[in-house]
Amino acid sequence: MKSGFGTAAAMCALALISMFAASGAFAESRKILFLAGPRDHGAPGRHEYERDLHTLAESLEKSSNLTGVTTQLLVGKAPRDPALFEDVAAIVIESSSDRAQNETHPLFPQNPSTNYRGYDPETVAYLKAFDEQISRNKTGIVLLHYANWAENVRAREYHLKWTGGLWVQGWSKNPVDDWSMKPIARHPVLSGVKPWTYRDEVFSRFVLPDDKRRTNLILATPKADRFNLGPQVAAFAYQRDDGGRGFVFGGLDFRDNLALDNYRRFLLNGIAWAARIEIPKGGIQSPTPDVSDVSPSAPRPPEP
Repeated sequence: MKSGFGTAAAMCALALISMFAASGAFAESRKILFLAGPRDHGAPGRHEYERDLHTLAESLEKSSNLTGVTTQLLVGKAPRDPALFEDVAAIVIESSSDRAQNETHPLFPQNPSTNYRGYDPETVAYLKAFDEQISRNKTGIVLLHYANWAENVRAREYHLKWTGGLWVQGWSKNPVDDWSMKPIARHPVLSGVKPWTYRDEVFSRFVLPDDKRRTNLILATPKADRFNLGPQVAAFAYQRDDGGRGFVFGGLDFRDNLALDNYRRFLLNGIAWAARIEIPKGGIQSPTPDVSDVSPSAPRPPEP
């Protein structure tokens, strides 16, 4: 009797595991590190880096069809400690760029403090070790919104290596507009994602070299189109040769947009894919968050 009960219980457990696995409710354990820049400029409800990433991290952990994900959120300059990145499946960065001295990027020194072409020996050694570490561990890199803007030549080289594309001042644009966002590929990041329209500042007109490792995901069309851009690639996925992945999205300025379930699903899918997590059928489901929390107004430096 005992043996039969144990066998039946085991078969039942296996059946449950198979059922949940088929629905995408299980995920191999993955840790995702979120690096938020401090709030260094912008009107309330915009460039809320810390709050945005907290919402995305919490949405992953509260997902109804994804388990095994843990998150960590750091604000400001990331500590130069290799142990911080050793067990991380993906690093998500939403911050200011490196262009202004009074702003902060988690990884790169602000460009005005450099010679514009590279860094001091200590920073060179740190970034080289960091790059080797994420390559060795197949760590994904996710760049969101203003974090895509890189001024230092060396920072641009890393962006291209990690994500397969660049946002370059002068050529690229970032207008605030009413955008129509259209998925244009068959890719796990687009699971359950339908076209959406919203108001946002979208970094676009990326420099995208011909590269079979990159998949363009979203075609964005601005309504007013004051720069005469026409439809632009606003998001892409990148499969690195080392097994790691990159995910880039040019939007995520206005905080209240994260209450849009379809849009938030797209972001969660992209982050999970970069972490090498299998995306559930229909995309990652999460509760609609409260995005009413905003910071007091902060001064914005002059636009270049």
